[in-house]
Amino acid sequence: MTKSPYNLRFNQVTLGAPDMAASIVFYQSLGLTLIVDSAPRYVRFEFPKTSHGEPATLSLHEVKLDWMPTDWPLIYFEVDDLDAYLKDLKLTPLAPPKIQTYLWREADLLDPAGNKIRLYQAGENRRYPPWRVD
Repeated sequence: MTKSPYNLRFNQVTLGAPDMAASIVFYQSLGLTLIVDSAPRYVRFEFPKTSHGEPATLSLHEVKLDWMPTDWPLIYFEVDDLDAYLKDLKLTPLAPPKIQTYLWREADLLDPAGNKIRLYQAGENRRYPPWRVD
């Protein structure tokens, strides 16, 4: 197996959270570190660092109590060059790549089972956005 020139790597899973405050306490009690706090809408945690490279992250996004999952969890894969990755692998995203308000450039795909995969390019903004909590 050859190494991808795009440096594809797993980054995070985003889960729905109807009670953000309780969810924050729960994940912090497991040992995760809160690194983005935009509660009650969104929070992001970093897993403890290991010798295997940068830590993965877990995000929580606010959902309503009567929410029924349709496209969650949302799985994120980071690449160094999103446009080249999509072009070279002949992947057609659901919509053209777009820069989000949180400074990541993203495109969504569906796997054969209908699970949503979000490909993105973020650079330093992945772990160190201007609003990071330290």
